[in-house]
Amino acid sequence: MEVTETWYLVLSAVLFAIGFTGLLVRRNPLVMFMCVELMLNAVNISFVAFSDALDDLAGQTAVFFVLVVAAAEVVVGLSIVVAVLRRGPAMTADDLSSLRG
Repeated sequence: MEVTETWYLVLSAVLFAIGFTGLLVRRNPLVMFMCVELMLNAVNISFVAFSDALDDLAGQTAVFFVLVVAAAEVVVGLSIVVAVLRRGPAMTADDLSSLRG
């Protein structure tokens, strides 16, 4: 059985749906953060699949930039999540309003 671009796009759609569902359902900021990362990686898979199907390197270049943005998100977002969770380990995303000052 040959693996075509369709398989990669279905995998990408399933991973994106899992990440989106986790983002809507869970209230823990760390889990929500991981769901956003899962969604970004699903988009990266679809970029690479389309890049391979069209014989164009633009999709793979876009993946590079998405990974750079994701790395910056990890640095800033994870520090905010850790700061919130240090105030109270049972805090949820609704408690982020406490960071307003």
